[in-house]
Amino acid sequence: MFPHQPRKRASARWPAFVAAVIAMSSVLVAAPVRAAGPTDPVPSVSTAPPLFAAPHAPDAPREPPGGEPAFGAYLHYGPRGVSRMAELSRWLGGAELRVGHTYLPGDRWSNIVGAPGFLDAWADWRNRETDRLFVLNVPMLERNEEGVADHEVRELLRAGAAGRFDHHFRALAERLVELEVPDTVLVLGWEMNGITYTHRCGPDPRAWKAYWNRIVTTMRAVPGQRFRFDFTPSRGRDAVPWTECYPGDDTVDIIGMDSYDQPRGMTFDEQVTEPYGLQAHVDFARAHGKPVSYPEWGLFRNGDNAEYMRRMLAWMDEHRPLYNTLTDYCPHGVWQCGSNPRSARVYRSALFGRSDEPGTPSAPAPTPVPTAPESPVGCSPLHLGDWFDRWVEQWLGSRLCERLDRLPGNS
Repeated sequence: MFPHQPRKRASARWPAFVAAVIAMSSVLVAAPVRAAGPTDPVPSVSTAPPLFAAPHAPDAPREPPGGEPAFGAYLHYGPRGVSRMAELSRWLGGAELRVGHTYLPGDRWSNIVGAPGFLDAWADWRNRETDRLFVLNVPMLERNEEGVADHEVRELLRAGAAGRFDHHFRALAERLVELEVPDTVLVLGWEMNGITYTHRCGPDPRAWKAYWNRIVTTMRAVPGQRFRFDFTPSRGRDAVPWTECYPGDDTVDIIGMDSYDQPRGMTFDEQVTEPYGLQAHVDFARAHGKPVSYPEWGLFRNGDNAEYMRRMLAWMDEHRPLYNTLTDYCPHGVWQCGSNPRSARVYRSALFGRSDEPGTPSAPAPTPVPTAPESPVGCSPLHLGDWFDRWVEQWLGSRLCERLDRLPGNS
């Protein structure tokens, strides 16, 4: 079994503690990583009631007219993510980033339903051009990264399948329609085959599937919606085979996969052929008549791996996902992370000047690659936990690091 994917988001909490850390003179900028944990126990048998989804005929997935996969990057979950998309486009020679990607905080229901003001900048970005995609990761339960025990997860999944949380998802659907983004792609309960999130499938796959179907049915019942629901496990088997969590073709529009360069020492060919890996993903989607997507991908355990970057870009060009979004901060990214210069050159060269215009080849990227923004010189990353690091970035506009000139032996 391979380790689960890294955690990259969290909600804003503990402002007093944040203020204390910010006051430390050695703190400037950093990037988050969370270690893998143990395997979940064998799933239980659920008594959740069966649920049948309402009829649905979503718009056909739009493929770029030039045949190029629609792409973007996760750059920040708030308004800074929107502004950084324009900056990344300039770095890529004006390449068209058609995909905007963010996450709803999973700390409490009031944030999962879309707190006032949180989604406004993203809705505005989406509506400036008709062919843009807005991708939104939606937690299925609150306290989503708080280490909730399996027995409690099991009860929460069964409660969700019985309808206890319907009103929250109805409110989210109404909020998105009100913001005029009724065609949002919803990555619901992502990486459910792992162990990190409260919305994980392992403690009760039957209840998880019934709950997914309940959420989709509830959100599709809101007038004016045209949502597409993206079922996105992490690559590989993880805690449970992700195929055991698949809720059915009636309530899934896209079959995604979060795929990082891990575990350490695994080649790209092995990432393709491993059980429940990249090849299994595209085969499963083809068998179910669904497009694929890659909501999260990037570097990780194998460092600045230009070969992974080349192969993953080629894989997506071959298999034509509906969209892909690179996770672009350290250690995964290439633009906001100065630690991956070789991979940055590959990414920039492949996408420089790319557009959706038919017959318009990408222009060759100039060299050298410019320094990524907010990449401090003489700084060593300082990790204080994923949710904490992301909270600080939201409020300071930067991440945390330890200044090397303050370490022993540096003058």
